[in-house]
Amino acid sequence: MGKQTAHAAIEESIAVRVSVNSIIVNVVLSVAKFAAGIIAGSGAMISDAVHSASDVFSTVVVMIGVKMAGKQSDVRHQYGHERLECVASLILAIALAATGIGIGYSGIIKIIDADYQALEAPGLLALFAAVVSIIVKEAMYWYTKAAAKQINSGALMADAWHHRSDAMSSVGSFIGILGARIGYPVLDPAAGAVICIFIVKAAVSIFRDAICKMTDVACDEKTVRQIYRIAIEQKGVIAVDDVKTRMFGNKKYVDLEIS
Repeated sequence: MGKQTAHAAIEESIAVRVSVNSIIVNVVLSVAKFAAGIIAGSGAMISDAVHSASDVFSTVVVMIGVKMAGKQSDVRHQYGHERLECVASLILAIALAATGIGIGYSGIIKIIDADYQALEAPGLLALFAAVVSIIVKEAMYWYTKAAAKQINSGALMADAWHHRSDAMSSVGSFIGILGARIGYPVLDPAAGAVICIFIVKAAVSIFRDAICKMTDVACDEKTVRQIYRIAIEQKGVIAVDDVKTRMFGNKKYVDLEIS
């Protein structure tokens, strides 16, 4: 039992370290890209900065939600506070979607109403920021993925793919900024509008996951069959009359009716 506890503590330590490093990198990168977008006049880079910042907000909100959800049950909340994590996720998803839609709308308006002759190409700083972002986010993808495999963490693996998503977003920024600099300035706001799709997609994913948790989605059929098999094999059990399951985060709740 002591070894299992020590092993769990090591895994938690690794997950926390990777998450903290991820937050630090995303904060620094988001601020740098936002500044580069403002200075160089690149809507695509500003959109990319918001996309990177979404991971920071996601991690922070989820950490707050998890902390609140971990509170012990009380007289008014006799089943605990686990669903507060869902509330935090829903707030994040709505805010993120609103941000993405706003950025996309701004980019589309600029494309429709802009005087393409007067539209200025973004500065070289924005192009450099896009290259740096691609390299850093791809490196973070491999770093986080390795840690996820080491401790078999689905949450860390999801975070790794967030980094890969950011890298792809930065590739879009690079293409838009480069196109604008070689004579097609409309490509910069176009890239910004496209990147908003990534932001809204992330928001929808977070929203759907929260809704699934709040509506008690059942475990997969394989897990249910395994629970049934284990139950029926127990001494004194004649039949399993009903198996009901629900998932909440990494927990599975089971109600069994047996004869």
